[in-house]
Amino acid sequence: MGPPGPSYGAPAGPPGFGAPAYGAPAGPPGGPGQLAEWPQRAASGAIDFVAIGIIGAIVQQGSVALGSLISLLGLAFGIYNAYLNGTTGQSVGKKIVGTRVVGEATGQPIGGGAGIIRWLCHIIDGIICGIGYLFPLWDAKKQTIADKIMKTVVITGQPKQSFGDAIKP
Repeated sequence: MGPPGPSYGAPAGPPGFGAPAYGAPAGPPGGPGQLAEWPQRAASGAIDFVAIGIIGAIVQQGSVALGSLISLLGLAFGIYNAYLNGTTGQSVGKKIVGTRVVGEATGQPIGGGAGIIRWLCHIIDGIICGIGYLFPLWDAKKQTIADKIMKTVVITGQPKQSFGDAIKP
């Protein structure tokens, strides 16, 4: 008698690899990552926007014209960053921190236009005393109000990049 014949169905792989077993819960959308915690989200936001704001505020003290130029460049950077966030799932800050924004249903980037709209939706997060930015602290899906409007989640598990690599398109 020879070895047993092949079994039907997919063979089980080593634990922690491959697709989940049939009938097992799939986990969070977006592949290998888990939902990002608030400190990771805050760090990527600080990298994306606070640094530009501080530079603009310092320069504006010396020259209104130069400060206005820096403010316009900051706005252009914000729009570019929002577009990147939509097309690749990662803004400059998210690349450095190792997080990614994806559609809740698809687990894929939401597209450039939707990324810009999501960025504009963050106005709602800030308009109510910044409470919307704190929503991920108690929300089950760790979403801001903008994430809820756009049906997005932020996940971890992405390779971290240096600032120099992160600013490359």
